[in-house]
Amino acid sequence: MAISSSSMPPFSSSGQPAASTLGRKSPVLVGVSAARSALSGSATAPEVAGAQEALDWLVAMAHDPRLTLADLPERPSAAAWRAVGIAGFRAAVDSALLSRRADIALDALERLGALDVWLPEVASLVGFGFGDVQHKDVWRHTKIVVRQSVPRLAVRWGALFHDVGKPRTRSIDARGKVHFHGHAEVGAAMFRKRIAHRLGFEGDLGARIDFLIYQHQRISHYDGSWTDNAVRRFYRDIDGGLDDLLALSRADITTKHREKRRRALYQIAELAKRIRTLQAEDAKPKALPKGLGLLLSDALGIPPSKALGMAMKRLQHAVDAGELAAGAAPSVYIEWLRANPGA
Repeated sequence: MAISSSSMPPFSSSGQPAASTLGRKSPVLVGVSAARSALSGSATAPEVAGAQEALDWLVAMAHDPRLTLADLPERPSAAAWRAVGIAGFRAAVDSALLSRRADIALDALERLGALDVWLPEVASLVGFGFGDVQHKDVWRHTKIVVRQSVPRLAVRWGALFHDVGKPRTRSIDARGKVHFHGHAEVGAAMFRKRIAHRLGFEGDLGARIDFLIYQHQRISHYDGSWTDNAVRRFYRDIDGGLDDLLALSRADITTKHREKRRRALYQIAELAKRIRTLQAEDAKPKALPKGLGLLLSDALGIPPSKALGMAMKRLQHAVDAGELAAGAAPSVYIEWLRANPGA
C-alpha cells in the first residue's frame, strides 16, 4: 500500500460535523475546531525533530514494558505533529497498534497531543460517556477493544475507529436511556470522507477498515433462531471479511459480567460454526443436476407425483452409495433408472 509522504491536509469546512441533537456542541466539532486552531503556524526544525523523537519513543514504549507513561517525552506542538507527515505518523502508530501494549500507546498518543492533530474524531471519544449512568466510557472501551483484538492491522485500526460515530449519534429517550442509533453507519462515513484520506488508507486495507466499522454490530444481532438461509445471506453479504469481523466482534465484548460475556462469546462461536458447516455443504458438488425431475418426467413418462419423488430418492441413494457419480449428465441417471426399474 502506497502512503503519501505529504503533510496532512487541513480540515475543510465541508467536513465539519453537525451540532449535537442534545443542543450541546458536538465533541467531534470541538476536536476538529481545536485541530484547526492548532494547525495554524509552522514548526521549527527542532520542534519537528522533537515530534519525531516522540514517535520513536512511542514505538519503543509500546514494545518495552520497562517504559511507562511516567517517561513521556515533552508534548510537541500541533504544528510539529503535522510536520512529521503521514508516512512517519502512520509507520509509528501501525507499529504501536500491533503491540501488546496498544492501549497504553493510545494513552500516550492522547497525552502527547497527536490525536488532537491527526485524529480529532478519536480524540472526541476521550471522556465521552464518562459519568453517563446508562453508558460506558467510550474511550476506555475503545482501548480495551483494541488491546483484546487480534494483532492484524485492519482489525486493530477497525477497533480504534469502530465507535467514532457515537458522539454524533448520541440521543436520550423519554426514559433517560442513552442511544447511538446508526453510529456504525455514521462512523464508516466519517472514515471514508475524512480519516482515510488524512492517514493515507488506500486499497484493500482502507476498504477492510471501512467494512469493519460499518459491520461491527452485525454479529451481535445473531441468535439461534436464524434459519440456515438467513445465515447464508449473512456470510454472503460479508464475503471475505468473516475472520476479521469475528475477531472484532469478540474483542468488542468488554463487559465485566462473566455470564454475559460467556453468552456473547458462545453466540459468536455458534454462528461461526454454523457458517463453516453451511460453507462446507455449499462447496460440495451437487449430487443431482438441476432440473433432473422434469427431464425424468419427459423421458420416462412419470408425471409429477409421489412416483417421481421416489425415483429422485432412488437416484440420490445410488449416488450416496457410490453406484452413481455425483454431478453426471442427466442421461446417466435416466439410463440407470431404465436399467433399474426398482420395486
